[in-house]
Amino acid sequence: MDNAPDTALRSAPAVESGRGMRPSPETSQALEPQSPVARFGPDRPLAMDAGVNLSPFQIAYQTAGTLNADRSNAVLICHALTGDQHFAHRHPVTAKPGWWETLVGPGKPVDTDRYFVVCSNVIGSCMGSTGPASLDPATGRPYGPDFPLVTIRDMVRAQAMLIEHLGIRDLFLCIGGSMGGMQVLQWAALYPERVFAAMPIATGPRHSAQNIAFHEVGRQAIMADPAWADGRYLEAGKRPTKGLGVARMGAHITYLSEAALHRKFGRRFQAGSAPTFSFSADFQVESYLRHQGVSFVERFDANAYLYLTRAMDYFDLAEDHGGVLANAFRGTKTRFCVMSFTSDWLFPTRESRAIVHALNAASAPVAFVEVESDKGHDAFLLDEPAMYSAAKGFIDAAARARGL
Repeated sequence: MDNAPDTALRSAPAVESGRGMRPSPETSQALEPQSPVARFGPDRPLAMDAGVNLSPFQIAYQTAGTLNADRSNAVLICHALTGDQHFAHRHPVTAKPGWWETLVGPGKPVDTDRYFVVCSNVIGSCMGSTGPASLDPATGRPYGPDFPLVTIRDMVRAQAMLIEHLGIRDLFLCIGGSMGGMQVLQWAALYPERVFAAMPIATGPRHSAQNIAFHEVGRQAIMADPAWADGRYLEAGKRPTKGLGVARMGAHITYLSEAALHRKFGRRFQAGSAPTFSFSADFQVESYLRHQGVSFVERFDANAYLYLTRAMDYFDLAEDHGGVLANAFRGTKTRFCVMSFTSDWLFPTRESRAIVHALNAASAPVAFVEVESDKGHDAFLLDEPAMYSAAKGFIDAAARARGL
């Protein structure tokens, strides 16, 4: 049952800092999440693509809205790489508002007055679902690098178990951006009879070589940090903050666009109008990236970052279906809306078009929207009126067809 006492819920390990030992915020959430938790015992293992049955395991999640009498109004939000279940809830570590409140809430496209909205922390992450920062019941110590490698399909299988746990037979809508969009595509391919409408945003049917390369640079930055301790830093009372911070800085650049960076920062100096002739953060953009790195390490686990980037790298929906992407959607009755952004160079529009072409080849109902924006990949998380109106139009139309 949800929130039942569990031996895995123990105090977070202390970590080193310049001022002595203190609790690790991100590890605290991994072990004691401030959200509902569904637990699955030895009788309900998660069969993983790595050939391992994960058991026991747990899924942390959040909900908003009310499930209707016939349980037909359920929406599943799938979060991105560094996202979590707090889509419309104040974050327990940063105290920031929910990460998708631009799109989700009363009267918004994902209307919590009409729909029952669920979002779970993915398996392998660090906000309460079982992952490398969780305690291995066999040893009582953090899994660390002994945790099995995770795939997008594993995440979706776990989500399907959660949806069943909540008494929901199928989804009215499955929606998500970036890695969340990969999960949406995997849901539609793996459980087509259980998804009425699907909205993959700013994503692709596989990870490109360029994206794998960016992820590898981030992983190497983490693993090169001596505090990583071969992945066993929690047992050693350490945190690879420098490596994880650099990984975040590099990744964050890919979430923006050149135009967005120029508009926000240009070549403006951080203080004054002249260089300091040092390696301090002279430029505003340098200070911004350093802030992104420092703030990120307070809420995210380094090993979880390794695992989730690898899961994205492994994703290749066509390869899973004989090398033909259309085969992933043969016979589907799910209606799709695929959305991209003109300035997104991480998942450029051609990736979304490949999905649309495959859906057309499979005779699936599909709409395609390319949003004009200079905000880059992260536009799907921001206030974009064109995205808002397109999402509302598609979801409202699907709701009418569903009889909601």
